[in-house]
Amino acid sequence: MSGIKIVAQNKKVFHKYFILENIESGIELRGTEVKSIRAGKVNLKDSWCNSDGEEIFVNNMHISAYEKGNIFNSDPLRRRKLLVHKKEISRIYSSIKRQSFSLIPISMYFKGKWIKIKIGICKGKKLYDKRATVAKRDAQRNMQRAFKENQRGTK
Repeated sequence: MSGIKIVAQNKKVFHKYFILENIESGIELRGTEVKSIRAGKVNLKDSWCNSDGEEIFVNNMHISAYEKGNIFNSDPLRRRKLLVHKKEISRIYSSIKRQSFSLIPISMYFKGKWIKIKIGICKGKKLYDKRATVAKRDAQRNMQRAFKENQRGTK
């Protein structure tokens, strides 16, 4: 199996949510959508997933219309089905309903010839959690900067 090529990422997920678990799934697409994804015309920014207990769908994921397509182009924001095993769907559905978590797409990538989407079971961050994350990241950056300065001074 060949490597993984990332097509799109949802970077805001890491700022807005605690990611408790990652799930890799396939996605049901049409032919012109696959060609558009290969061209990199996909946006996961405001997308989200929902489940009815039997299936999982991704909503509001924008896949631009294929430029050379004609009548076969579909709606860019249409609801798309995720391909996940039944047992995993029931486990995900129970954890979402019981503990009020969210399903958010994190990234879309090629794994070999297949298009996969990584979804996360997420819990929303409060404002103080977001501030703590930013403060921790800034402290880490300052420590790295001081370490580099110290390394330059000893040479």
